[in-house]
Amino acid sequence: MSHYVKINALTGYFMPKKLTKALRGKRRWIGCTCEGFDSRRDLIKFVSNIPVKLFDFENNMCIFEVKLEDYNSVKSIFSSGRVISVTSSGKIRLVRERMNFTRKPRKR
Repeated sequence: MSHYVKINALTGYFMPKKLTKALRGKRRWIGCTCEGFDSRRDLIKFVSNIPVKLFDFENNMCIFEVKLEDYNSVKSIFSSGRVISVTSSGKIRLVRERMNFTRKPRKR
């Protein structure tokens, strides 16, 4: 019940709290080099058993979103092989800057 607010003491109804930044799970962004992938789909298939979400992919480089609790295991998986971790941060902007990714326009 911690994520609910009682809206009326007489009726007893509860309404969910707004999903704030604090209630969302923490995450890390990992920037990697990835050799031998012709398309985004190939890379997604390659990492399908790893708890990551592919965000950016261009010029043999990629950025993954990883939940904080999975970060250490994913980082060790990406220490060798076809996908190798280069940098990581709690902010995707920093990873994009470090890897010289082109800025993507926001969809609104």
